[in-house]
Amino acid sequence: MTEHSWKQSFAAYMRPQVLGMSFLGFSAGLPFLLVFSTLSAWLRDTGVTLSVIGFFSWVGLTYSIKVIWAPVVDRLPLPLLTKRLGKRRSWMLLAQVGISVGLMALAELSPLTQIELIAATAVWIAFCSATQDIVIDAYRIEIIEPEYQAAMAAMYVFGYRVALLVSGAGAFYIAEYIGWNAAYSAMALCMFVGIVATLLSSEPRHQQHKQTTDLENKIEAVLGVQAHKGVLQRLSAWFSDAVIAPFADFFVRNGKLGIWILALIALYKMSDITMGVMANPFYLDLGFSKKEIADVSKIFGFFMTIFGAALGGVLVIRYGLMKPLLLGAVLVAGTNLLFVLLALSEPDIRLLAVVISADNLSGGIATSVFIAYLSSLTNSAYTATQYALFSSLMTLPAKLLGGLSGVIVDGYGYAVFFLYASSVGLPAIILVLVLMHLQSTATDKAR
Repeated sequence: MTEHSWKQSFAAYMRPQVLGMSFLGFSAGLPFLLVFSTLSAWLRDTGVTLSVIGFFSWVGLTYSIKVIWAPVVDRLPLPLLTKRLGKRRSWMLLAQVGISVGLMALAELSPLTQIELIAATAVWIAFCSATQDIVIDAYRIEIIEPEYQAAMAAMYVFGYRVALLVSGAGAFYIAEYIGWNAAYSAMALCMFVGIVATLLSSEPRHQQHKQTTDLENKIEAVLGVQAHKGVLQRLSAWFSDAVIAPFADFFVRNGKLGIWILALIALYKMSDITMGVMANPFYLDLGFSKKEIADVSKIFGFFMTIFGAALGGVLVIRYGLMKPLLLGAVLVAGTNLLFVLLALSEPDIRLLAVVISADNLSGGIATSVFIAYLSSLTNSAYTATQYALFSSLMTLPAKLLGGLSGVIVDGYGYAVFFLYASSVGLPAIILVLVLMHLQSTATDKAR
């Protein structure tokens, strides 16, 4: 990746594709809370029992299994739409319209008498939202050069965060003064931000490289489905090209480095996600009020995350991928040590603001840089499928380990827990250094 001057690095945010990503990020973020915490608040406010509300958390499984239908999004053209809008924008528009229609339908339902319909509609919205995530990720990677991916990620994070404010606090304000049904109607209208952005965007260029075609033909030959005779063989060939080939392609392109890369993907966010599970309980146990936590998080958390993500984008353009990737890993593990200081100190709102600021700044840098790194690993022939696989691998191990957080806090206290959360970031730092060395060695041999 070519390094650029500081002026060129900051100028990246003036590119139309980068600016446009903020609107698509808004469209991606808007439905998320509307099928989770905001919906839970509506249900509880109207008298639905906590046990029933708890079942609604299963709606989130839709986002975790989106990799299952990512190959369909990658390969299946939509009648009429694909011809007019192109491969990515057609799916994007369909998903956005599906979300908007779902939110409008939800606005017409009553939790007291139509709870089953509300559940089914929430699943539909989550399915369309997860589909939109698949397409936007693929579009973001394909529409611009790799060195601008961190800048694209930063604008995506900005739009996403604004959408969380709208679908969280914004929906609560409308519900307070007009009602929950009006709040969801307003959110349905907000989806037109994404719809307009999709219609005004340009379609990425799609080119099937000869190496990709040759790989697919080899896999089909091994499976004995290359003749494409009969419906079963055609379906088998499609499965081979859409599902098996993306896995094979990754290892063909990366060779032995592939194992190291997958290990890094699984471990990079480990420290950040592990710490995040216990953050809010920790603040409350220190004696801070909910208002104090909300005020500090909204002011410092929001803006420092956006600033960190934007800075990460600049650093990638200026220095390439690997150095900022290492910086992000070090900062995330290092800032967890500040929580040890907070745990051992008397409650101080100023220290809380400093720690949350540092945590969100480092998290913003690491997030945009890591998204750019994942984006660089994809093949344009399988963008949606491969990125969906990477993003699932990125969060699953960390969430599984995060489930043990409460046990550690109960057994050893918060200070030891945050030392532990910092230490689980060390493997990611080591893996980045190993990959930097291996890639440097491979480059030297190529010369």
